[in-house]
Amino acid sequence: MAQYTSDTFKPLLHKLVATPEYFTPEDLRLALEHVFTPGAVHHAQIGAFLTALHVNRVERRPESLAAAANVLRERALKATIEADDIDFVVDIVGTGGDGHNTFNVSTTAAVVAAGAGARVVKHGSRASTSSSGSADLLQSLGCSFSVPTPGTPMPIPRIPFTFILAPHYHPALSFIAPFRKALPFRTMFNVLGPLINPANPRGMVVGIAEPELGYTFAQSLRDGGVQRCVVVCGAEKLDEVSCAGETHAWELKDGQITQKTLHPSQFGLQVHSLTDVAGGTPEENAETFKTLLTSGDNIPKSLTPILHFVLMNAAVLLFVAGIASDLKDGVRLAMESITSGKAWSALEQFRESGKVVDVDAAQQGSV
Repeated sequence: MAQYTSDTFKPLLHKLVATPEYFTPEDLRLALEHVFTPGAVHHAQIGAFLTALHVNRVERRPESLAAAANVLRERALKATIEADDIDFVVDIVGTGGDGHNTFNVSTTAAVVAAGAGARVVKHGSRASTSSSGSADLLQSLGCSFSVPTPGTPMPIPRIPFTFILAPHYHPALSFIAPFRKALPFRTMFNVLGPLINPANPRGMVVGIAEPELGYTFAQSLRDGGVQRCVVVCGAEKLDEVSCAGETHAWELKDGQITQKTLHPSQFGLQVHSLTDVAGGTPEENAETFKTLLTSGDNIPKSLTPILHFVLMNAAVLLFVAGIASDLKDGVRLAMESITSGKAWSALEQFRESGKVVDVDAAQQGSV
């Protein structure tokens, strides 16, 4: 077994700082093995390493992003996805950090797509740069999250929508969290979340806040085994499909990456300002979510901007999942999921599955 020490880490750190152009994906892998080994390197070295990665924009190299994701996946706790050989499992997730603080559109779109027939296993966390993260919203809706046991893969049931809370599965990220929080800038690890879903989805919609990362992300997803994806970045540097205008998009299909531009008109929907889809607290967003998904055909007109925002993102996910033939068909299917109550039912199934897990855990603890 390799011995990692501060002395063996020094040459890697020096190479990253002095000649970053020669810092290879293998160098990055080895450096991360050092960093994720408790006590192997000094705290000052970890801070210097994170800073050097940021300054040299290592996350913009697809092969390096893929290498880092592989290290994190290897160290992650495992999940067993029931019927993943039958279902085309998908996820919709953003890197965060866009600063727009919009409504929880990805989470809502995930539930809506699940109600329309997609098998969604969403990977997310609590709020970092916004008021309400995906986990915060779902918790406000009464959902709980299963905690995996090290060494025992967590079974993920075959229900339309499931949520995996990232910190429960990635102890390596928890280890370096204090170092990241102490720095005044986002690091490479802020953008790795979409690449390390333990469910290994075959289809993804990934939102990014930096258009320069678009092609890189599509390549990294392909390298990580994703078969079909659309990477999106709103023209406002929004990590969602934007309802306010154009969205830069990179589609991965049949191994090829194609750059496109999306616009609400392609979905058959109107343009709305981002201020009209602003988010609030988790409790406020949960109330909006519930109203949207339980009003049937009587959705309040005041929610039209958020409705269209959700429909657009759900439509892209349904297209990636192979359920929708095109974007307008995706909107039609997403709308039917909402008005029929199927989307709300998908959320309820997940909420009830969590209660079953909680009961089982309590029973095991009392034996």
